[in-house]
Amino acid sequence: MSGTVEQPTPGNMELNEQQVVDYLKDNGDFLQRHPQLLDYLHIAHASGSAVSLVEKQVGILRERNVELRHKLSSLTTSARDNDQLYLQTRALVLKLLEADSIEDLYRAFMESMTNDFKVEYACMILFSEDSDRGDDCRFDRASSAKEKIGALLRSQTALCGALRKEELHYLFPNASEEGSAAIMPLYRDQQLGLIAVGSSDAGHYDTGMGTLFLTHVALVVERVLPRLMQQ
Repeated sequence: MSGTVEQPTPGNMELNEQQVVDYLKDNGDFLQRHPQLLDYLHIAHASGSAVSLVEKQVGILRERNVELRHKLSSLTTSARDNDQLYLQTRALVLKLLEADSIEDLYRAFMESMTNDFKVEYACMILFSEDSDRGDDCRFDRASSAKEKIGALLRSQTALCGALRKEELHYLFPNASEEGSAAIMPLYRDQQLGLIAVGSSDAGHYDTGMGTLFLTHVALVVERVLPRLMQQ
């Protein structure tokens, strides 16, 4: 008796599903070379009926097309919003640079936030030992601000998030009982004050929100403010 193993022949060879899968992966043009097979391949539809492979592929392509159109629409809307934000920011920067007084600076910021950027709450608080200056803008002592919102002033970078009621009402006296804000301290060799925008929605200004716009505006104010204070 021989000890050799009988080799499979075309007559006794059986293919399993994995071999078929591997073959089709290695021969991606198989159905293109044998298009008549598409009529024999069917896939169960959600409705319970069977559809041909061609119909299934058309359905997948249609779904992908709709998805891509939605993504393109989203990108177009985002680009349009960014263009609008750029134009509004440029206009505000020019007004800040042209300000002849602290009152002009304050008015330009507040009016732009309300009328152009449509923010719900906005404030600019400038630090001064004479908090009762009577000017048409808001002053407060730095020590008083630290007592009320000291935790928000420790960093020289922008801060976003939900605020406690006391913090919210200090920044925005007419605010509701809860809300969130984006706050940017003004610092130029010393603390000059702060600017902030807020919302009655506690989740509107969250910690993951970008603050490039507010930081850019603050940098401009920080450079203009010392000159105006000397007047």
